Amino acid sequence: MHLHVRHESEYTYDLPVALGPQTLYLYPRMYPYQRLLDYQLLIDPIPDRIVRNIDVEGNVQQLVYVNQPTKYLNVTVEIQLQSEEFNSFDFVLFPFDTQRVPFRYPKTEIDLLLPYLERVDVSEKVESWARQIAASVGWQTVDFLIELNKTIWQFTYEIRETGAPFSPEQTLTTCRGSCRDYTTLFMAACRSLGLAARFVSGYLFGNPQQEHQLHAWAEVYLPGAGWRGFDPAEGSVVVNRHIFLTSTAKPELSAPISGTYSGKAKSSLRSELLFV
Repeated sequence: MHLHVRHESEYTYDLPVALGPQTLYLYPRMYPYQRLLDYQLLIDPIPDRIVRNIDVEGNVQQLVYVNQPTKYLNVTVEIQLQSEEFNSFDFVLFPFDTQRVPFRYPKTEIDLLLPYLERVDVSEKVESWARQIAASVGWQTVDFLIELNKTIWQFTYEIRETGAPFSPEQTLTTCRGSCRDYTTLFMAACRSLGLAARFVSGYLFGNPQQEHQLHAWAEVYLPGAGWRGFDPAEGSVVVNRHIFLTSTAKPELSAPISGTYSGKAKSSLRSELLFV
């Protein structure tokens, strides 16, 4: 499958401003079954410098420096990649005792996974709910993840373009939310049973409801299988229609563009996302 996405972001200011460094997470990270064909990043005004590096969690980070005062900042990225079909369940959990939750990761892995095991916003209600789901499938690890995914998918989906994710308990209580709300609830439920989980931001091809905005899903680290993606907004495992931009233990660090400006101007943002 050939995927081609164009993502435009336009910031405007009613008075000239001085831009601080702008941090971009807009360069795709490849899955083993994906291959990057072409990548174009266009910035207006033309930046004085772009520094590309790898951040502490392994994401491609681009730091943009624009030194002259400006009343706008336009960022356009075009990505083309080849994404092949694959079997999301083609793995064996090992050691074998990890086939049931809760389990303890091997010592060689657990120290590296601590940020993804932190019980952020894991309330008693969320943990009790997660345990009910696990009990309903005999505490089987993979079956729990599938059932958790399907259960959240049955909530009422709503498009909410801005704002931080709701707390997991709020999403669970109201049974509604956006993809990032679903994802943080999924992560909290996993972490409540000792499963390492992280937040992923990117693009999803093939769902008209999602194609014109950034998408979020979760990945869970499974011994013997590595990081495996689950998309509670789709009710499915991650397949070859997802384009991965960034992953993080903390959802607030996943913004595709972040930065500061100095001055008294008011700002506005227009964003457009197209699969072409």
